[in-house]
Amino acid sequence: MAASKPVEAAVVAAAAPSSGSGVGGGGTAGPGTGGLPRWQLALAVGAPLLLGAGAIYLWSRQQRRRESRGRGDASGLKRNSPGAHLDVNSLDRAQAAKNKGNKYFKAGKYEQAIQCYTEAISLCPTEKNVDLSTFYQNRAAAFEQLQKWKEVAQDCTKAVELNPKYVKALFRRAKAHEKLDNKKECLEDVTAVCILEGFQNQQSMLLADKVLKLLGKEKAKEKYKNREPLMPSPQFIKSYFSSFTDDIISQPMLKGEKSDEDKDKEGEALEVKENSGYLKAKQYMEEENYDKIISECSKEIDAEGKYMAEALLLRATFYLLIGNANAAKPDLDKVISLKEANVKLRANALIKRGSMYMQQQQPLLSTQDFNMAADIDPQNADVYHHRGQLKILLDQVEEAVADFDECIRLRPESALAQAQKCFALYRQAYTGNNSSQIQAAMKGFEEVIKKFPRCAEGYALYAQALTDQQQFGKADEMYDKCIDLEPDNATTYVHKGLLQLQWKQDLDRGLELISKAIEIDNKCDFAYETMGTIEVQRGNMEKAIDMFNKAINLAKSEMEMAHLYSLCDAAHAQTEVAKKYGLKPPTL
Repeated sequence: MAASKPVEAAVVAAAAPSSGSGVGGGGTAGPGTGGLPRWQLALAVGAPLLLGAGAIYLWSRQQRRRESRGRGDASGLKRNSPGAHLDVNSLDRAQAAKNKGNKYFKAGKYEQAIQCYTEAISLCPTEKNVDLSTFYQNRAAAFEQLQKWKEVAQDCTKAVELNPKYVKALFRRAKAHEKLDNKKECLEDVTAVCILEGFQNQQSMLLADKVLKLLGKEKAKEKYKNREPLMPSPQFIKSYFSSFTDDIISQPMLKGEKSDEDKDKEGEALEVKENSGYLKAKQYMEEENYDKIISECSKEIDAEGKYMAEALLLRATFYLLIGNANAAKPDLDKVISLKEANVKLRANALIKRGSMYMQQQQPLLSTQDFNMAADIDPQNADVYHHRGQLKILLDQVEEAVADFDECIRLRPESALAQAQKCFALYRQAYTGNNSSQIQAAMKGFEEVIKKFPRCAEGYALYAQALTDQQQFGKADEMYDKCIDLEPDNATTYVHKGLLQLQWKQDLDRGLELISKAIEIDNKCDFAYETMGTIEVQRGNMEKAIDMFNKAINLAKSEMEMAHLYSLCDAAHAQTEVAKKYGLKPPTL
């Protein structure tokens, strides 16, 4: 986001030394961005949720932002301690030295400015906290121009010790800590600044977001590398496979794959007589005994059996589901390279590898894989359906609509593609603020749910659009229809809970619905994350941190885990700031 004129002014103000004992904190940014629903959430059809950073301060978007407090003028400090004796001559001489230092600073003579500020510090009576803190902060500004970051941090620390709510000194120290790679200390300082400024200053918000992302990436890289594989819930796995219609490995077992005895067993568990690890894995899929699938596929692959290509793809799919992309990639690569393999197997492998690349934030590689899939299997509806979702994430809405249209042409009964096409058109109209196109998209949703009354995703996407349009009652009805169709879909309960908060500010009902989601699926990381975010808003940092840690352990990708660590670190920082400075953000 480009900086506005007030923010540009704030940058200049932050770089300059103070002209008096009160230090200005700079300009303010505009209002916050949108509410809780995100475009990416609408596309999470059987795929891990990919949430952007910045949710750390979501609570500030639920209420009107307050006027900035503590602009660094130190007006809340007592200027005269009881019994203190004023040394007017010493203070005057100190102020004169500071003013001389300011002139040197403006002329770019920073060494001379430092000498003057040092003189001011030595002359200033020790009981004059306000003035003394200003002199230290001004000297820190001069050290900053010379890129002496250690000295900047030291002088800002002196200033903050004298004036604990000195915004300008806290922010300058945060920037110094960033340069010194002290991320934790940087985050604590910039968090204090954000709270003192009422989350109004874009410059401090951007620094907080930047540091949180860096911390999240560092921690996630280490944690994800050593994490224990975790199988998602059966509901998540079934939802994932339901997003494919031309996926051979997810189809029910064919008659030719069953023994004669099994063909006569109606209603009984299938027993595979053929010595095939892949067929055994398929049997486990039908029984929802997912933990045994990878090992059975490995048997087929090691034996180089006749279903080796299918086994490679099925094993890769489950590696992806448990979050082990490093193990999945070689299997996908091999399937793609098997020219003699069924073209639908190769196309499906390309779709899954392309989706994996997108999760790893490699959109060019992702696009290449989807395009290759379209080249080798142009009649495969799944290619266009999943590429359409990719195009939406890349903000290429017109291309997304074209892909959904092609998917619908190939498979007219694809309710999911039709619902997502409506959502793509709605998003395009909403971001372009085109009211007539918005109405057309909303009408399109009505037609989809009328034509496909059993498509839960159609109701869910329509509910998100209705929420954007503040048609909360109708959105609530759509979520209820989703729940009627898919009572075990935990994500729908989370969205419905968030709606209660936005619509009625009904915290109890919102938490009740999100708790229900966790009861349905105790591996729903989205539910834990949302619960943690709400607890941050309520000021319950310990509970929030606990929720975020649970979500971290369930994260399905390194990128998702990095985001969750960012949320957790933000809550930790607010806890530390509360202890050090007695600062707490407003709560619900």
